[in-house]
Amino acid sequence: MKKILLGFVFTTLSLFAFDYNLKATKINDNTWCFLGHVAMPNETNGGFMSNNCFVQTKDSYIVVDSGGTYEYASQAYAVMKKIKDLPVKSVIATHEHDDHWLGNAFYKDKFNAKLYGPKSINENHKPGTKTRLMMMLPKEITKNTRIVPIDEDIVKETTIEEGEVKVMMIPFDMKAHTSNDMFVYLPANKTVFSGDTVMSERITSNRDGSVIGQIKAHKKMDDKGWLNLVPGHGHDTSKTAMDESRMYFKLLKERVMAAVEEDVGADEAHNHVKLAEFKDKVMFDTWNKRNIFDAYSELEFYEEE
Repeated sequence: MKKILLGFVFTTLSLFAFDYNLKATKINDNTWCFLGHVAMPNETNGGFMSNNCFVQTKDSYIVVDSGGTYEYASQAYAVMKKIKDLPVKSVIATHEHDDHWLGNAFYKDKFNAKLYGPKSINENHKPGTKTRLMMMLPKEITKNTRIVPIDEDIVKETTIEEGEVKVMMIPFDMKAHTSNDMFVYLPANKTVFSGDTVMSERITSNRDGSVIGQIKAHKKMDDKGWLNLVPGHGHDTSKTAMDESRMYFKLLKERVMAAVEEDVGADEAHNHVKLAEFKDKVMFDTWNKRNIFDAYSELEFYEEE
């Protein structure tokens, strides 16, 4: 009996090179999400630090942000299949940061799913090269992970329908979190997938983005009158999901512009701009100082519209 038990344990542990231990959180009647760790990607979380979702139609799934590795996407689909055994026909990437779309290769291999995303993915990430995440994580975690080109660049508001489900992909038409973000909207149940223009429980990196663009992006999503919002990172998907991001960029803009008026200078701005309301958030020490510096450069000659 003891030998049989030990053999079973060994077999179970050897199923995956890395076990993500995924659990799907139900958001509403047809939407589930895997809510990632609020941390930087590392060997402990296997790169699972963004939120990745799936929408059930009568005969398929639509995936919104496929995650950071091939193995992650494979394990995510295993959970989806237990809910209902359906193929994945469409995969949507909200922006070009690789923790949101490196799982695409799995869905292309298994289902030949159609891949949608901003044009910056194909422009900045070429097949055969390695992304940041692929270089950060051990090879056993990133096995089979590779860049697969997006099939359709979303450059204007685009609607697809699968079964009875209508999905809207809406570019922001401005730099927000990156140069080329979009959000995804389900009009039937008023659900928004914001990508990284919204985060909670952690400080965002605005290294590729714009303070003004982020504020405008929040307004554009709010105009939909959403009931659920799934952020790019963080676990709040309720009506308060945008509160932290909205407040962070509002205060960042106001306080940096005050520093500009006082002629503080970009290099010294972080000593004058205080965002103590967020000091206990994950990655505050990592990103806040850089965000202030970048915001100063953006806002130094900014004039209110």
